[in-house]
Amino acid sequence: MRIQGHMFAWLSVFMLIAAVVYGVWSKEPAGTTALFMAFALSIMIGFYLVFTARRVDTGAQDNKQADVADDAGELGFFSPHSWQPLTLAFGGAIAFLSIAIGWWLAFFALPFIVLGIFGWVFEYYRGADQNQ
Repeated sequence: MRIQGHMFAWLSVFMLIAAVVYGVWSKEPAGTTALFMAFALSIMIGFYLVFTARRVDTGAQDNKQADVADDAGELGFFSPHSWQPLTLAFGGAIAFLSIAIGWWLAFFALPFIVLGIFGWVFEYYRGADQNQ
């Protein structure tokens, strides 16, 4: 985690230099502001990672003698046969389409979104996969 923090710190130095050079050279406020905001975001992430690395145990990525397999672990449980993301994506697509066509279309998207979220959350409370 410490390595990632230092990478973000160096990225923030680059962003600061790029923001100053871009601001002086182009005199365009929108791009200069965006680069300064990118600098601020990268310094915040770098500070958080370095600060957190002091409080947690050293990970495999911080050990120069570590192998790739030392950092491997359980990634989590992923549902192999869920239809709920498809329902949620369909509802989201209709909701975003309502921005272009008309806001009335969002009322038709809302049941799909609610059904998709409800089904995804309570997917393993019923049926053959109840005890997983």
